[in-house]
Amino acid sequence: MSSDAIMDDPSPATVESNQDIDAVSRNGLTTIASVPSKRGALSTVISLQLPAGEAKEDNAVPEIIIKEDSQTQPTIRPHNTSDEETHVIISTGSGTGKAEIFYEQAVKPILETLWPEGHTNFLTHRTESATTIQELTNDILFPTANAGITLRIVLLTGDGGIIDLVNGLLAQPPSSSYIAPKVVLLPLGTANALYHSINVGNPHQNTWGLKALCLNPSNKAQRKPLPIFTASFSPGARLLTNEGRDEEVLPQDPKSGRPILHGAVVASWAMHATLVADSDTAEYRKFGIDRFKMAAKEALYPANGSPPHPYHASVSVLQGSDWTLLPNEEHMYVLATMVSNLEKPFCISPRSKPLDGSLWLVHFGPTSGDEAMRVMGLAYAGGKHVEESMVRYEEIDGLRIEFHEKEDRWRRVCIDGKIVRVEEGGWVEITKEDRRVLDVVVE
Repeated sequence: MSSDAIMDDPSPATVESNQDIDAVSRNGLTTIASVPSKRGALSTVISLQLPAGEAKEDNAVPEIIIKEDSQTQPTIRPHNTSDEETHVIISTGSGTGKAEIFYEQAVKPILETLWPEGHTNFLTHRTESATTIQELTNDILFPTANAGITLRIVLLTGDGGIIDLVNGLLAQPPSSSYIAPKVVLLPLGTANALYHSINVGNPHQNTWGLKALCLNPSNKAQRKPLPIFTASFSPGARLLTNEGRDEEVLPQDPKSGRPILHGAVVASWAMHATLVADSDTAEYRKFGIDRFKMAAKEALYPANGSPPHPYHASVSVLQGSDWTLLPNEEHMYVLATMVSNLEKPFCISPRSKPLDGSLWLVHFGPTSGDEAMRVMGLAYAGGKHVEESMVRYEEIDGLRIEFHEKEDRWRRVCIDGKIVRVEEGGWVEITKEDRRVLDVVVE
């Protein structure tokens, strides 16, 4: 749908009566926004609807319906974009690869309707490799924010896209003029943990973030800082890429010289990190969110009939200024998270609140495959796994793991979907960060 079709063609195909709108509403139409009309009606109504027969899933592409309405009052007035710089980032490889279609069929028509003139100045970027977003951040986004220019960034990606953005923005020291970019999250990844956790209980959660796209990010009531953590590693740790076949040197902390990664969702080791790493292949990604369950079954029920691997390490938790060593050195599930949901239905931390900055530990020791599946299955029942006696669930300020494993595969750590292999005898330490690197536009 083009801006000309939206703004200039008065045909019945694009301009319909309020009676028509009411009829479509009864068939599952969801209103995104009503804006003042430029065509003589009271308002232009932007709505979405799934094609017949499709369930509401992140990888479904809704139909955008834009109509003139003479009875509905406008709910928003599009803000002036002349004093901000807008970048739209389309992650072509995220999730099931529908970000480009979603942009053309959903995002672009909305931008053209809200800003019929201003949208021509928006800058659109498409990822060409796994490093595109970080390169874009280093070359364009950070220098712009660091010069005191207001940035709005529309992300059509999964959790990995925002983490690349966070790490890129923190790769260099900020100036006193730095303005945290305002980010609109559109969930086009596999699990979209950050989006679903931010929108827990939000009646607009089923709008793919398009409601937030219509809001004014300069309004303080419509944005919140993104809480983050820092994972520091022993010197030999390496970032695994290309489905684990290649490795890269991690960024270094300018003060300590240690390898680091920043995150906003989850830091894990043992079973969770293993299933994320093992399922991060082109073959698994074809199955979407089900790839995690498939990998979990393979890890919990080894082909040779043996029980699941007991992971060996010394694990300590930080609360306040005190580190406490956990009593056992064998583990199955070790996870620290700043979000409530790792998938829309998978509530890993029921006490986490949207963007509240808390860090929660979920931990249990070695057990059978059946018992592990039973316990973690309770996360799909609103997070009832944390009520099990075998599960340690508590708020923490940090987590440290010192590895006692010989084989590389048992020393893989997951930081927001990125996999880091720690050297034998190495360690990782996760602590909360106070820096305000970016704001998230909230509905």
